[in-house]
Amino acid sequence: MDILPLGHAAFKLRGKTVTVVTDPYDSAKVGLKFPKNVEADVVTISHEHPDHNHVASVSGTPFVIRGPGEYEIKGAGVIGVSTFHDAEGGNVRGKNTAYRIELDGVRFAHLGDLGHELTSQQVDILDGVDVLFVPVGGFFTIDAKVAAGVVAAIDPKIVIPMHYAANQSSAMLKEKLSPVSLFLKEMGKEGVVPVPKLSVTKDKLPAEMQIVVLE
Repeated sequence: MDILPLGHAAFKLRGKTVTVVTDPYDSAKVGLKFPKNVEADVVTISHEHPDHNHVASVSGTPFVIRGPGEYEIKGAGVIGVSTFHDAEGGNVRGKNTAYRIELDGVRFAHLGDLGHELTSQQVDILDGVDVLFVPVGGFFTIDAKVAAGVVAAIDPKIVIPMHYAANQSSAMLKEKLSPVSLFLKEMGKEGVVPVPKLSVTKDKLPAEMQIVVLE
């Protein structure tokens, strides 16, 4: 099972028989260039903003999931969990869907543009997650401090931060979002070195939680 970063909140989860892409974006809105020829069997969309819902960036004819519910596509199990894009019950930025995805026995959670602390019910649904993709940049989503609390509540084996200011981000995102270094400091992991991809298997997950920054 390979995890490849596509930028912002987009990742490619490549399993043995199925590939999932999360939150593909419009390059013009993000500043990052979405890679060419990215194919997928399944695409998950956390919410309908152009930096998260640009399905046209993905090649092929994927099955597109756009909200809460339970799905099974080619052996991939997906549960969409209703959350909000802000801490005001969705009154500012609307709804967001977090996804629990199981591929090859590995359980992932992609929180999209989560804007609040999780409820106990939401945590229960995400319980047992191995790999957690969590937004950390603040302003549009939870910030580093709240993200650290979400990580503690879910207690995954691997944490992958996302949705933060990167060198190639648009001027607007650089102005609004914090860098990943603030989250690493909050977690006491300032020495983490970014890597280009991550390979995981169920039987080789770390005994203690690790934070992995994907380039």
